[in-house]
Amino acid sequence: MAAGAARAAGFTCTPDICLISHYGADGRMGLHQDRDESPTAIAAGLPVVSLSIGDTARFLFGGRGRRDRVQAVPLASGDAFVFGGDARLCYHGVARIHPGTAPPGLGFAGRLNLTFRCY
Repeated sequence: MAAGAARAAGFTCTPDICLISHYGADGRMGLHQDRDESPTAIAAGLPVVSLSIGDTARFLFGGRGRRDRVQAVPLASGDAFVFGGDARLCYHGVARIHPGTAPPGLGFAGRLNLTFRCY
């Protein structure tokens, strides 16, 4: 699924790392860059693929500088967000979670974010 989302966004990547984050009703994550992969993967601009499950998040996506302007993007359950190439080191974060917006019957509260990357 992640490789397909990367391909749809114009990238070739078969992810070998998946980070799973759970956000409760008051969950947030400050602006940051994903820099834990190999220097080769980062230099190549291999993408980060984010898959959302559960409540909608107000996702922030900025530039390569911490003080660059950010855009707020709602990410609902089932959405994929892919960034790579020149955007690979853009700052991003989660401003807030919108409780009660998950599909009915999902079986948990909050939001799961699956972040796929190529090491």
